[in-house]
Amino acid sequence: MATKKGAENWKTKQWFDVHTPEVLGDEVIGSIPAASESAVIGRVLKVSLSWVTHNPAHSFLSVSLLITKAQNNVANSEIKMLENQFSHIHSLVRRHADAIYTYDKIALKDNKTAVVKLFISTRSKVPYSKQHALRKEVSAMLNEYAQTHSRDELIKSVLSNELQSQGLERLHKVAPVAKLEIRKLEF
Repeated sequence: MATKKGAENWKTKQWFDVHTPEVLGDEVIGSIPAASESAVIGRVLKVSLSWVTHNPAHSFLSVSLLITKAQNNVANSEIKMLENQFSHIHSLVRRHADAIYTYDKIALKDNKTAVVKLFISTRSKVPYSKQHALRKEVSAMLNEYAQTHSRDELIKSVLSNELQSQGLERLHKVAPVAKLEIRKLEF
């Protein structure tokens, strides 16, 4: 009689509880099976941020968690990426307005790098020179912010909309801006 190899493999696996980073509250968000502790390290879980933070304002954001350490059936993770849904970003674009996308690679205070992709929506059509000035102002703001803040502080300010509100204040001096949103934040 033939044996079921898949079923036998499944029985040997153990379950690991995945914990979020301390920035997100160090909670258990689920369990994953693996044959060994080393097989868990390097996996990436993508979940809705509102499910982790229990904040409905974060329902359009998803977070990718990279498992960095596994021990005693506990898997610890760190944030690899925060991403806004494509449909939410494009719902902010209005007629007779401009949508401006930016891409900035910044070096943080704790010697880590981050890639910040932003979306800027203007209140009306603006000339290309103003669009260029808006991109330049955003880059300057992000570089100034990165010199004095660590990775965890950057994540906290993005989740509390502090960074976006500071950016709006600076951008209003250049051109009339309706929205400033984080499209993607990668580490």
